[in-house]
Amino acid sequence: MQSWIPLVPESASSFSWQVDALYFYLSGVTLFFTLLISAVLIFFTVRYRRRTPYEIPRPIAGSHKLETLWTVIPFLIAMTMFGWGARLYFNQYKPPQNAIEVYVVGKQWMWKLQHATGQREINELHVPVGRRIKLIMTSEDVIHDFFVPAFRTKADVVPGRYTTLWFEATKPGKYHLFCAEYCGMNHSGMTGSIYVMEPREFDNWLSGNTGSSTPAAAGQQLFQTLGCASCHGANGEGGRGPTLAGLVGRDTPLEGGQTVRADEAYIRESILNPQAKIVAGFQPIMPTFQGQVTEDQLVQLIAFIKSLPGGSGATPGASPAASGPLPSPRASGSPTENIR
Repeated sequence: MQSWIPLVPESASSFSWQVDALYFYLSGVTLFFTLLISAVLIFFTVRYRRRTPYEIPRPIAGSHKLETLWTVIPFLIAMTMFGWGARLYFNQYKPPQNAIEVYVVGKQWMWKLQHATGQREINELHVPVGRRIKLIMTSEDVIHDFFVPAFRTKADVVPGRYTTLWFEATKPGKYHLFCAEYCGMNHSGMTGSIYVMEPREFDNWLSGNTGSSTPAAAGQQLFQTLGCASCHGANGEGGRGPTLAGLVGRDTPLEGGQTVRADEAYIRESILNPQAKIVAGFQPIMPTFQGQVTEDQLVQLIAFIKSLPGGSGATPGASPAASGPLPSPRASGSPTENIR
């Protein structure tokens, strides 16, 4: 799908028109001052040229009004750019609460995506029109960048951390997906497509792709297989680690009096580097699981922990998964044991 303006992609998201408006405003201001300054230069060159070899120009006194004018006007214009851009930035990079979550893992040179209902896709993403979509993204190797020109949105996908991106498509159709960060010799081939569908059509697509278990279900199975429940029981059984129920989104008290918000990045860190942040009231005895679980498995474990209810058995004051190092032996310990 193409825009009516040459070389400009189709505008197909709820905030793409705002990005375009800011872009054209910046372009207009730039063009205006470019023409103005060029015209003034030409005028001054002609008007104040030396007409005879020994001509002495008349002295010109400065003007405080003129100095103030060309200081205040550019300042006000710059502040409108800053304010407009900052407002748009925060709107784009603050995901709404009621968005559909999709997990994205970048890898040389492909995009692996999985819906919360279990459907997996490679270099393709099917979404319904008019629904907010939140992407939770990470990389298996190097820095990538998830870029959809038609939605006017992009974000780096960084190894070792989670980044989020959201959009709401407004027009059904097929849109290009690119990696906008050089990631190796096949970077140019790391492309894909976003398919925006009518809600009923999207529901039919979902019902026809039900072969995979949901990330939460796969995470629950992995949670049991790795023995995480021995320290992180639903109601705090085990005693060596806090319950994970209701963890996500809560402030967790740490040793030393600090607190941390338990989000995807915090849970991931607690699995791979359990000594980084120790939850108050727990000992730093959880082993690291760096290199023992893949990025896909980390996504599954996080999805399972996020799916747990608030849990009445949660330990007061201690954050379920974020508690200090989980005390289980390495042989039977689970990657989430120390979600401190």
